[in-house]
Amino acid sequence: MIPIEAFRTLELKLVVNGLPRAVNVDPCVTLLDLLREYLHLTGSKKGCDHGQCGACTVLLDGKRVNSCLILAVSREGSTVTTIEGLGSTSKMHPLQSAFIRYDALQCGYCTPGQICSAVGLLREGQAKSRDEIREGMSGNLCRCGAYIGIVDAIADVMASGSTLLEDQ
Repeated sequence: MIPIEAFRTLELKLVVNGLPRAVNVDPCVTLLDLLREYLHLTGSKKGCDHGQCGACTVLLDGKRVNSCLILAVSREGSTVTTIEGLGSTSKMHPLQSAFIRYDALQCGYCTPGQICSAVGLLREGQAKSRDEIREGMSGNLCRCGAYIGIVDAIADVMASGSTLLEDQ
């Protein structure tokens, strides 16, 4: 008989921010907790832990998701991009630069999720107007009320037709 302790963790292989990663995780660990607690990528934030605020938004296989709602083990072989994988201080992603330029942040807690969600929104190609940007970003909440700057930043990058919207 195999002892129950043998089933406590599972090996999970992912590509995170362009790097292959193999991690042993408990089957009930969320993708958010895997990123923060196991891989020490703390840019993605734990807000409501119910998928309602968007602070935990990351790109999963190129699509925006609330990482607090996804069991990590269900994403074997997937590609995950967090805010840390979009750019760096020396080479920022166009949306990171635009958020600074348009003062689209105050406390900054929601900013990583806002930016990851905005990258996904622009990749989807669904938003063609400021109203569609607002609708497309409605799952990402900002307690500070920086919504005008957020929409301005996204609209600016959308208008520029940036080719840097793919994972860096």
